[in-house]
Amino acid sequence: MAGAMGRRRAAHLAPRPASSRVRRNRVVAGGAVVVAVGVLALVLTLVTGSRNERVAATGPGEPATTVALGGGDRAGSTSPPTTGATGETTVAAAPTSRDGGRRGSGQAITLAFGGDVHFEGQIRARLQADPASVMAGVAPLLSSADIAVVNLETAVTTRGTKPPTKQYAFRAPPSAFAALRAGGVDVASMANNHGMDYGRVGLEDSLEAAASGGVPVVGIGRNAAEAYRPFVREVKGQRIAVIGATQVLDDDLRAAWTATDSQPGLASAKDVARLTAAVRTAREQADTVVVFLHWGTEGQTCPNEAQPVLARALVEAGADVIVGGHAHRLQGAGRLGAAFVAYGLGNFVFYSDTGPGVETGVLTVTVTGRDVDGYTWAPARLVGQSPRPLSGEAARTARAAWESLRGCTGLTK
Repeated sequence: MAGAMGRRRAAHLAPRPASSRVRRNRVVAGGAVVVAVGVLALVLTLVTGSRNERVAATGPGEPATTVALGGGDRAGSTSPPTTGATGETTVAAAPTSRDGGRRGSGQAITLAFGGDVHFEGQIRARLQADPASVMAGVAPLLSSADIAVVNLETAVTTRGTKPPTKQYAFRAPPSAFAALRAGGVDVASMANNHGMDYGRVGLEDSLEAAASGGVPVVGIGRNAAEAYRPFVREVKGQRIAVIGATQVLDDDLRAAWTATDSQPGLASAKDVARLTAAVRTAREQADTVVVFLHWGTEGQTCPNEAQPVLARALVEAGADVIVGGHAHRLQGAGRLGAAFVAYGLGNFVFYSDTGPGVETGVLTVTVTGRDVDGYTWAPARLVGQSPRPLSGEAARTARAAWESLRGCTGLTK
């Protein structure tokens, strides 16, 4: 819960330069050891110059090394934070011990995921009355994880104009981020077919509201570097990177909504080369790489033809965990080689009241570096359009139904 959970401040972490030792060169002459001061000075000059050059080459202007961090005070260690002019919190990099292998620092981390979130329908009234009440039912599940991620399927703005061709357009006030934070959410992906429902002004407002609300967003930005840039947090010596992207974009809006080097917008999974490049870059920085996708076909419980193709490309690029949504239905999950894939998490905070659209839950994945140690599904149901966890026989039945969805995915348990 916000405040009570004691969250850790956000952080921009650049890759740490390797430490350099300067050894004294000793010259034995006439039985006495003479310290070669000139050599020492030269070595110090070279080492200092090398470190400065590396910092300059991987500074804040580079998407490969400038990573958005944030969220709450959970397990992990960083240096004391400072707040920059943009309102984002930065942390000075400090040396850490990482073995560079598949298991990173060797400490297990838990990742929690929920599906599609907006604040329409009945939810709007509760958001206005008490933001903390909107996700209260699942807040303990999300807050108990080291990092919790959801899909925020709405613009967060009170301004802008929706596209005339769009039948459904969603927007929410800035208090949406208060609801997410109170619900235990650490980062939200806005890479979806509603992230820019209210245009560029809505995008700017969404980014400002996220910064003020203390919940970082991925998959959206003022340019492609920002949109494809990962959220990164260090927990227990493990660096976790989360990238957001969408494979779902209306044909008539695709060009205007896709982030480019000079245009604000969304990270498009249709540009597979750019997305896989972002994954490879994150792979160099992080022990665990997560990709949160908007993909699939609405109303379908099996992945469409494009989803497994993209999943394999992302795994080959270095992704360890791939999750997503858009179908408004639960889809199957399981292992793809050494990686883990969950094709669809369904609705999470959404204006569904009846039918299969109310079936939801919290997915928790335990990872140690690149190793996926295990995963669990805590089934829930939308009640009053907010998720309420199931228990007893209802939970066992719902969990078995979720397990059965793996049958059409090609994934293994």
